[in-house]
Amino acid sequence: MWLRATDDPAAEIEESASSLWESTLDFVPRIGVAAVIVAAGWAASRGLRWLLHRYLRRRQTPSFATVMSKIGGWIFLTVVVLIALAITFPSVRPVDLLAGLGFFSIAVGFAFQDILENTLSGMLLLFRQPFRSGDQIEVMGQSGTVEGITIRETRIIRYDGELVVIPNRDVYKNEIVVHTYRDDHRQEFVVGIAYENDAEEATTAIIAALRSVDGVRLDPPPMALVENLNVSTVDIVAMFWTSARRFDSLLVKDAAIKAVKRRLDDAGIEMPADIVALQATPSFKAALQNEADVTPAGSIRT
Repeated sequence: MWLRATDDPAAEIEESASSLWESTLDFVPRIGVAAVIVAAGWAASRGLRWLLHRYLRRRQTPSFATVMSKIGGWIFLTVVVLIALAITFPSVRPVDLLAGLGFFSIAVGFAFQDILENTLSGMLLLFRQPFRSGDQIEVMGQSGTVEGITIRETRIIRYDGELVVIPNRDVYKNEIVVHTYRDDHRQEFVVGIAYENDAEEATTAIIAALRSVDGVRLDPPPMALVENLNVSTVDIVAMFWTSARRFDSLLVKDAAIKAVKRRLDDAGIEMPADIVALQATPSFKAALQNEADVTPAGSIRT
């Protein structure tokens, strides 16, 4: 029995190779067009990012402008890539691409849960803006000046100059103290005067001393209030408002304490140390008079 030409294996291989070559030649221009579209989209996304950053920086914080411009650029580039895939593979419908992208996003969400949580927390921090770059805050036991908020973390320069990087999810979930939320904040310290001195005279002297210090705000005015009757002193709390910036605040508080001490000294108002009363026990008397053998624990050895 003779084989027909169409049943010849060599002919079938040659025909398949020829068909594959023709398909490849037909496919190459589409790949080229897709590559050009992706390249143009990448360049356009860079331009869009620059425009968004410039626009948002005039209206929002630098961190907000940086993060949102990056997100806008990536969204634009993703759309361009989907268009390029639709051109390269005409049989694939955009709906199918979006469906596949949805399943892919779910898989990525499970695989990179921590990264996505930090990203979402960072976006919420940028939109809510409980603090901004340059604010002085305290979070998770770390205090310092906010250097910036990125997509993943919040960067804080501590007062000792060290950089602290805290994941955004930890910042968002924990208590945040913003020291510079307002321009001014209140400082206070306690002064103890002797019972023999007049408390009214002392409070007047303290207020006058505070008013003379540069950096102490006169509105609200400084105050001095009797806070407690201690064992050996009458405690007066001096309260005043200064700049909320930590270094400036420390300098003003230092000057205020010195000014109050000078004013009280000039007025003859005594600031005594704590008085401690000692009561002699039998073992203490025996040890002083050498009348008995005292143990290291303080009792009399019989």
